Amino acid sequence: MKIVDTHCHVSPVWFEPVETLLFHMDRHNVSHAVLTQLLGQTNNDYMLECLARHPGRFACVVAVDAEAAGAAQQLQSLAAAGAAGLRMRPETRAAGTDPYALWHIAADEAMLISCVGPAASFLTPQFADVLGAFPSVNVIAEHLCGWGRPDCDQLPQTLEGIKGLARFPNLHLKVPPLGQLVKRAPQLPASGRTLPLAQAGTVLELLQTYGAERLCWASDFPVVSSREGYANALDWSLELFQHVEPGIREQVFAGTARRLFSISA
Repeated sequence: MKIVDTHCHVSPVWFEPVETLLFHMDRHNVSHAVLTQLLGQTNNDYMLECLARHPGRFACVVAVDAEAAGAAQQLQSLAAAGAAGLRMRPETRAAGTDPYALWHIAADEAMLISCVGPAASFLTPQFADVLGAFPSVNVIAEHLCGWGRPDCDQLPQTLEGIKGLARFPNLHLKVPPLGQLVKRAPQLPASGRTLPLAQAGTVLELLQTYGAERLCWASDFPVVSSREGYANALDWSLELFQHVEPGIREQVFAGTARRLFSISA
C-alpha cells in the first residue's frame, strides 16, 4: 500500500525544507504528501515551488490573510497556480461585505478547506451553519477535530460533539499519530512501541462514526520528529488499524486523501 500523508509543513524560514520530508517519504513508502501552510505565514511561494520541482508528488494547502482587502482575489490566483485547498480556523471570516467570500471561492474553485483550532472552535453553531451552507466544499478538521491537541479537555461531551458533526457529509477528519493522542511515560523502554494503542481508541470510535472514506492519516511533519519520529508515527498508526479490514485501512492511509486532493495512484 502506497501511503498518502495529508499534513506536512515545509519552509525555508521555519521547520524543515522539502528535501527532509522527501527523505522520510522515500524511506517509508509514502508516495504523496500534502504540504500544509504554517500558521502565521501567508506567502505560499515556497510550496508552489515544491509543486513545480516535484511534479505529481505533492498537493498543497495554502493560507491567505482573511482580513486583507484582496484575500479573495489572492485565493483565486493560488487556485489557478495549483493550490488544492485553503487552511484557516473554523471561526475565520473575510473582511468586507461578504464574510464568507473565501468559502465562496473554495466552492467555485473546487478547493477544500483544512480547519485548524481547538475542539471547542469546531463545536459551535456557527461552524455547523457554515458546513451546512457550503455542502459542496469538502472540509478537513485537523488533529481529529482538535481532539489530538494538548488544549483539548478530553471530556465525553466533547467527543460526542465531534461525533455529532458527522451529520455533515462534507466534514472529514485528519487522523494524527499516536504521539498527539497518548502521553508518553517518563521512562522510555529500550526497544519496542513506546505508546499504548488502547489509549488511542478514540480514533477507532470515530472511524465507526464517520466511516473510512472520511478519515485520512496525517503525520504532522516535522513536529512529529520532536515526539515519536516519522517512522514510529506511521508504523504505530498502521498497527492501530491492524484489526480492521484491509480495504478500510487503505482508505484511511491513502484512498480518502487521493479523492480529496485529486491524487493519481
